Order: sequence, then C-alpha cells, then structure tokens
Amino acid sequence: MQARQKQTIEVSGGFRMSSQNTAEKKANRNSIDMLHGPLVGKLFLFAIPLAFSSIFQQLFNSTDAIVAGRLLGSTELAAIGGVAPLTALFISFFVGVSIGTNATIAIRIGQGDRSKIRAAVHTTAVIAIVSAVLVTVIGIAIAGFLVDSVGIPDEARAESVSYLRIYFAGVAFFLVFNFGSAILRAKGDTRRPLYALAISAVVNAVLDIFAVSVLHLGAAGIAAATVAAYALAAAIVIVMLMHEEEDFRLNVRELRVDKRALHQILYIGVPSGLQGVVFAVSNIIIQTSINSFGTDAIAGSTAALNFEYYTYFIINAFSQAAITFVGQNFAAGNLSRCDKIVAWSMGLSLGLSFAVSVALVSLGNTGLSIFTTEAGALVFATARLWHVELLECLPSTYEITAGALRGMGWSILPTVVVIIGSCVLRVIYVFTLFPLLGSFEALLNIYPVTWFVTGTTMIALYLFARKRTYAKERAKIAAREQKRAARIENAA
Repeated sequence: MQARQKQTIEVSGGFRMSSQNTAEKKANRNSIDMLHGPLVGKLFLFAIPLAFSSIFQQLFNSTDAIVAGRLLGSTELAAIGGVAPLTALFISFFVGVSIGTNATIAIRIGQGDRSKIRAAVHTTAVIAIVSAVLVTVIGIAIAGFLVDSVGIPDEARAESVSYLRIYFAGVAFFLVFNFGSAILRAKGDTRRPLYALAISAVVNAVLDIFAVSVLHLGAAGIAAATVAAYALAAAIVIVMLMHEEEDFRLNVRELRVDKRALHQILYIGVPSGLQGVVFAVSNIIIQTSINSFGTDAIAGSTAALNFEYYTYFIINAFSQAAITFVGQNFAAGNLSRCDKIVAWSMGLSLGLSFAVSVALVSLGNTGLSIFTTEAGALVFATARLWHVELLECLPSTYEITAGALRGMGWSILPTVVVIIGSCVLRVIYVFTLFPLLGSFEALLNIYPVTWFVTGTTMIALYLFARKRTYAKERAKIAAREQKRAARIENAA
C-alpha cells in the first residue's frame, strides 16, 4: 500500500519528483495536486479559470448576438439566435465525449499509471480529428433542412442558412480546442486554455465588427469571424500540448488508438454526449415553440439566454471539478476526500450561481440593452430573466452529483436520469400542457420544474451509487491489505 501511495504522489498534481529540473517545475505550476491538502482553494483554482474559459467561449456567441442585434437588427439577431440550439445539437455529443477524456486521464493519474496517460492523450487526439471531420461534413450538408425544422421566420431564413453553413465549416477548430482543453484539465490546468480563449475572444469581437461595418457581410461575416477566432484558439492549445511534459505531450508520430483508452473514454463520454444531444433536441423543440411567438420573442429570448449561459458556466465548472477531483481521488482510494469534494463543489456551485443570477436579473433592461434595444424584444427578454435566469442555480443539484458519479465510473445512469427528468418531461409538456396554456411565460416555467425533478432524482441516485461503490472499493482495499500483511508474515 505504501509503495502504491508513493507512486501516486509521484504522478499526481504535476508529477512531483525528489529532484526537479526547470521543465518539471514549470509543469507543476500548470497542474494541481488533487490528492492532498485543503480542497476549497484548489477547487476555486480549478473551477474559476474554467468558468471564465466558458465565459470567453460564450463571448463568441454573445459578441455575434450583440453585433447582429445592435448593428444589423432583430431579423439578423433572430437568424443567429434561432439556430443556436441546432449548433448545440451537433457539438454537444462530442463535447460530452471530451468529458470521457477528462475522467479517463484523471483516473489514470490517480492510479499512477503514466504509460496509460500517454496512450489516452493520443487516443483523444484521434477522436478529435475524426469528430471534427464528421460534424463539419454532416452539418454543412443538412444546414438548410435544419433551419427549416425549427421554423425560422421567412425573413430570417437566408441569413440563418448562410450563418449555419459557415459555422459548421469551422466547428472543427472548436472541437480540437475542446478535446485539447480536456487533456490539460485532467491534470488541473484550466488557466492556459483560458488564456487562449481570452485572446481569441478579443480577435472575434474585432473581426465581427470589421465584417459587418466595413465588409458589410451580415450574418455570414459574423460566422466567418467566429471560425477564424476558433482556429486561433485551437492552434494555441495544440502548441501547448506539443510542448507539455512527457506524459501529456502530443506527438504527431504517436497518433494511434489505444483500445483500452478508447473504451474507457467512450464508456464515460458517449452517455454524456447522448445526454447533450437529447438536451439539444428538447431545446430545439422549445425553441420552435418560442419561434411561434415571432421575431421579437426569438430576439428577446436570445438576449436573456446569453445571461443564462454565464450563470450555468459556474455550475459546469464545479461539475468538471467534481469529475476530475473525484476521478483522481476515487482511483487512489481516498473515499472520504471524495465526499468532501462533492459537498464543497455543490455548496460553491449553488451559492455562486445564485449570486450571479440575482445580479443579472437586477440589471434588467440595462443589461439586456447590450443585446437589443427594441421594446418588443425586451418584453420577452425580461420575462425569461424572471422565470428562468433567477432559478438557474438549480441545475447544480444534478450537475455536481452527475459529475461525481462519472468520476467514480458511473456514466449511464446519470445520463438516463437527466434525459428523462430534463428532456423527456420538457417534450411532453410542450406537446400537452403548453398548447392549453399558450403563454410565453407558461412555456418558460418548464425549466425550473424539470430542474427540481431532475435534481432530487439525481441526488437519490448518487447516494445509492455512493453506498454501493464505496462498499466494493473498501473491500478491495481490505483485500490488498490482507495480501500485503500475508507477504510480510511469510517474509518474516
């Protein structure tokens, strides 16, 4: 047991050795020792840069919406915002698969298996390349069909199709960046992907304005600017990985699929990806209902939705922290520390996300006017703030617990719970109760209701899985101790 602990210490949190050279010390600064020491500071150190990374990533979409809404008008804003769930449909699956990368590498760090870490890194690179090609080809081919499927108003259709095709042409860069970030995140490096996105977000804003104000390219120009900015972010992350310490370094000559790594990544990641796809489908159905209220409703909902994203990013950051921290500690047998990780992640996620929601709702039209100043759109946007944004903290209850379950190797059941609780129920509501009620506010109320149902169910599942999984893990630890004691006795 002592030998295993020593090995784990050596490979975790930046691979600390008794004598470190300059490169190794630099690697430590880009990693977090998740197996030892106080948790709260390390959770913040991991989650806050990740939240800001998501914020900068969303700034790509928000900047697109701001430029469209303020420089072009509600029609162009509707053209972009109305197809947002469609882009989410395609990328959600592969973003979910990247969670498998995060969890797989974190588990291998906790196990102290350095050779398998390297295999997982290069397997992830192959997955990223294949995913990027598939999404790009399929997305461009069916862009027109997708726009028609969500009922975009006729006046916004042409702009929507143009925007969507160009967006899919460059989504490969987003996927490469996302998978690369997942590799770095597994060892606690959430800061450098943040730097890459910050630079790219600034570039995106400049190119958006240039494309619309100077080149007069409309929604197509906004999409092209976003593609260029994502290409820059992907390039930066690739360079980072090619200069990482040995176990995480990306080497083009070593690109190959390791079957065990692929199985583990897909076992954890595919259910999460399917969850994202079903989420996106349910959101498309809801978006179709929103579209039925007209261009003002689409524009207003798009404006308020940007605020919801920013709040959710805090929750997602602590969920990713739960996956990574629990993954390492569970693999290392630190079960009591896993409980502390879940408790702190849940508390921090709930508290911070609620504080942000209150702040954003209190801004009212002042904040919403960043995206649109048209009175009709602001009415719908304000309604969404009060009915959805104010309670955006509730997804913490199922995102944190689901993250902890995935860190322990449970991936399918959390997905089933989320699909039924937050997706299937929404679809049933849209096709049954909503036609009877008919109001925009009644449509929005489905969000907090399904959040509550999903959260309570997921907490119950987590408690069940924790009891069962901990019992098995303690039995394994006891068996290893007995074997160790027997070897010592025989040697004596």
